[in-house]
Amino acid sequence: MKIASKVYTFLVFLFLYAPILVMILFSFNSSSSTSVFSGFSLDWYKALLEDEATLRSLYNTIILAVCSSVISTVLGTAAAVGIDKFKKGPVRSGVMAVTNIPMTNPEIVTGISMMLLFVFVGKLVSDDAVLGFGTMLIAHVTFNLPYVILNVLPKLRQTDRNLAEAAQDLGCKPVTAFFKVVLPSIMPGIITGMIMAFTLSLDDFIISYFTSGPGFQTLPIAIFSMTKKRVKPDMYALSALIFVSILVLLILYNIAQSKSEEKTKKK
Repeated sequence: MKIASKVYTFLVFLFLYAPILVMILFSFNSSSSTSVFSGFSLDWYKALLEDEATLRSLYNTIILAVCSSVISTVLGTAAAVGIDKFKKGPVRSGVMAVTNIPMTNPEIVTGISMMLLFVFVGKLVSDDAVLGFGTMLIAHVTFNLPYVILNVLPKLRQTDRNLAEAAQDLGCKPVTAFFKVVLPSIMPGIITGMIMAFTLSLDDFIISYFTSGPGFQTLPIAIFSMTKKRVKPDMYALSALIFVSILVLLILYNIAQSKSEEKTKKK
């Protein structure tokens, strides 16, 4: 039974990560072939650094992901604190149902509805070029919010409610008690929600496609435009760099979280 479980686990990881490993391998290919590895080379990484359009799209994607993740983290944390104060009942259930709609709704429906809303508002204010960075930012914050809320809420439920009251008894104001007592205890959930919001924003294509304008293009949209002809191998190099960066970020976060848990146990 143990051998079967190990084989099953190996096959699952192989299925998940084999395509990424192949992509990383061919990012070092000396030729543009996608089926024959001709030799080791860094030519595609050099070509990537010389591709101004791709680097501009990458810059736009990172700026959008950072802004949307920070805003959605702040709003999501505040919303989670408010939801946590609701008593169990129809009001809380209704709020949670509404919160989960952007997460369960098909992305193409969300993208089209947001595009129509932004265009309608643009007509009202006589702005035909309303679609751009602002509309994409609003759209990304909208679909990131539920993930932040669902990561913060469990940490709030695990936090002893008497801690904030004890801090207030010792002279802290309610806001000060929240930032000094409650916020540190829910910080792991906040960071997890922020990382998830960042990666979701970095990866999104469908909603970004419908809410973007001609003056602001993200990397997924730029790559999609290449598929009409042929995806250049320097995209393999860029994808490999993004994957490694996210992997390193997650490893560092897990290490920091484990050290924090060890310190808490020692205390």
